[in-house]
Amino acid sequence: MSRSFVLSLVLPLLFLFSCQSNPEKADEVKRKQDSMASCEKNLPGRFGATRDTSTFSTNKVDHAGMVYIPAGEFNMGAADQEGGEDEYPQHPVKLNSFWIDVTEVTNADFKRFTGATGYVTTAERKPDWEEMKKQLPAGTPKPPDSVFVAASLVFHQPKSITTLNDASQWWSWVKGADWEHPQGPKSNINGKENYPVVHVSWDDAMAYCKWAGKRLPTEAEWEFAARGGIKNALYPWGNEAVEKGLSKANTWQGNFPLKNTGKDGFYGLVAVKKFKPNGYGLYDMAGNVWEWCSDWYRPDYYQTLSRVTANPQGPTDSYDPMEPTVPKKVVRGGSFMCNASYCKGYRVTSRMKTSTDTGLEHTGFRCVSSN
Repeated sequence: MSRSFVLSLVLPLLFLFSCQSNPEKADEVKRKQDSMASCEKNLPGRFGATRDTSTFSTNKVDHAGMVYIPAGEFNMGAADQEGGEDEYPQHPVKLNSFWIDVTEVTNADFKRFTGATGYVTTAERKPDWEEMKKQLPAGTPKPPDSVFVAASLVFHQPKSITTLNDASQWWSWVKGADWEHPQGPKSNINGKENYPVVHVSWDDAMAYCKWAGKRLPTEAEWEFAARGGIKNALYPWGNEAVEKGLSKANTWQGNFPLKNTGKDGFYGLVAVKKFKPNGYGLYDMAGNVWEWCSDWYRPDYYQTLSRVTANPQGPTDSYDPMEPTVPKKVVRGGSFMCNASYCKGYRVTSRMKTSTDTGLEHTGFRCVSSN
């Protein structure tokens, strides 16, 4: 049996994003299915290891760089027909007031954290077989030791592809890629202090939040904030399509993943605050990087909510029918890779999911505080 065949059996798809396609044509259902397959099929997996953050000191929360969101009620979930199945039904939610970071946590922010705590991110540590096999079918053979290296997933623009259903054509597992080396060991973040920190797992984000005296937003808090006070808005800026008018977010323009025209002035990750904020003064609630939320992911969660729900915390456990053994958290907001023909993750209601131990070149986070 070849090594590649063994790995094809062993490597779980630990990074899974569900994407929504453009449903404006008659074959809407098929296009949604094709889009989901293209995002999820054959993407390299992460061998994870959790980290106990209980020994970290918790600082007193500082509201500098945060915006106060007054208590309110809104209809959560999609009201139009463009959403994925997990965005329905729309349901009423009531939230207490909270504070939220104006931008995603930046490299400068994260460097202060690691400098103060000595924290080592998931991507910087060798995978742990004991943790990994908990997410695999019983009896799965251990892969070769050469597989267990500190690494992370890096995007690369291919010259050609055979199908959009194989994301491994534009994602590479790069040894030495981490938050300080976003494209691999020869890259760095010099001069990029104001870029969102990336290659951070949910565990890494939680560690930072605890140190800062904050927490990750719930899905409901994130969506309420992203809407910017606009009722049933499709995007943080309103309802105008991202491709029309002035550039509104860092997304992919052109033919994904082969050509990015750079109409918005950028071709990859960019510094925060390059686009106008939404109605609450929050930057980059769409595009640039995906943002971790605190909630576990279940595709049927909204179906369990009928009456007004106060401060929902999400389901009590995780379930993804595509990978039932892999616990996953929700990520929101889309990234620089989102394109209307491939993935409209920049919609305020789009729900994505990924395993807690996964970090990628386009995934970051922002924090909230209850007081």
